Amino acid sequence: MDISKLTQEEITRLGDPSDPRGVAGEAMLTRMNDSHRLLTDRALSLVSFNGSETVLDIGCGGGAALCKLSRMLPQGKLFGIDHSETAVGLAIRNNAADIERGKMNIQCAQVASMPFEDGMFDVILTVESFYFWKEPQRELKEVYRVLKGGGTFLLALDEYGREGLSDKTLQNAKEYNLFLPTKQQLTDLLHGAGFEETALHTYPGSDMICAKAKK
Repeated sequence: MDISKLTQEEITRLGDPSDPRGVAGEAMLTRMNDSHRLLTDRALSLVSFNGSETVLDIGCGGGAALCKLSRMLPQGKLFGIDHSETAVGLAIRNNAADIERGKMNIQCAQVASMPFEDGMFDVILTVESFYFWKEPQRELKEVYRVLKGGGTFLLALDEYGREGLSDKTLQNAKEYNLFLPTKQQLTDLLHGAGFEETALHTYPGSDMICAKAKK
């Protein structure tokens, strides 16, 4: 397949955002590494890091957020999971040096049953993956389980359920079966998972939303 001859829409359709795979999936993930940069930065700016945290990135995609976190946390320990083998393979290649020296671990796993101990992480991040969670209440409870007491969960989306969404956004939501939660739905789901201290951040001129929840 000659990816260079395909449009971005064709690459996305073939790559499948819900389960990236194949050459098209890698091309899509590489593009997302760049396109999600601002959203990732906005989410991470909500935490004051000391440089030694243990952090999990759920739905790590091509591994760009983990690469940024590695620069931010010189003494940190980083973990990434994604249910896509293509995504995990790309993230591993993009972070090979940190994996080799034992600073980072990336593996295939489902958010509904993560292979981690209770209270393992200081910070948990998910960027642009929540759209695809099949059982968000159950999966958020699993996030709560592996987060340390006093830890922070960051959930970042480029788009959320609000009035005035573009026709293209609504079409994509239908085509890819995306869950676009409203502010109230996000708040209710986070509280239902056990998070009592939550805050939602939106940005003028943007459809982005970042939720910050404390355990």
